[in-house]
Amino acid sequence: MVKEGYGYGLPLLLTAAGLLSLHLYLLGAAFLVLAALVLNFFRDPDRVVPQTPGVIVSPADGKIVQVVDETHEGGPVRRLSIFMSPFDVHVNRSPIAGVIESVSYRKGTFGIALSDEASMHNEQNVFTLGGEQGRVIVKQVAGVVARRIVFWKRVGDRLARGERVGLIKFGSRVDVLFEPGIELRVKVGDRVRAGSTILGTTEPSS
Repeated sequence: MVKEGYGYGLPLLLTAAGLLSLHLYLLGAAFLVLAALVLNFFRDPDRVVPQTPGVIVSPADGKIVQVVDETHEGGPVRRLSIFMSPFDVHVNRSPIAGVIESVSYRKGTFGIALSDEASMHNEQNVFTLGGEQGRVIVKQVAGVVARRIVFWKRVGDRLARGERVGLIKFGSRVDVLFEPGIELRVKVGDRVRAGSTILGTTEPSS
């Protein structure tokens, strides 16, 4: 479990213990269940990261809800959007091995993460990686429930593929933007796992 989870889970556990000591068993049990759910949000399982050259792995657990071609900073990109439910692992990972070229945090609204407008208007943290697959951009986008984006890295850091980089508390959405020439290995509706599911590759399939 990531350390951020203790600040949410421990007070609930202490409250549950206090209620149980006062023989308020039903209320205490409710707080125990709530604590278990909250601590589960912050679980951080190990993942087997693919070592195949040229692949881009998913930065988040969740469901692919959109794959679109669009323009970013004047150039063509393909955007792949992953919706993270409150039941998914919240820890985000680096999609490629590379160096962080830029990091930009922007305050915004907290609209529904599934909507098209979320990528433009919601609170978000955007970081750009330069690596063997070219430039890959990742957007951590907050939603209705998520109100806190965490990012542990900084500009100039060199990341391994699948390395942990941060999290979005209580779920939301992660967008991945990469060059249109990347060959996709996933489609809308697929479930993906951070650090292990291959989203695309620069190497053509045989």
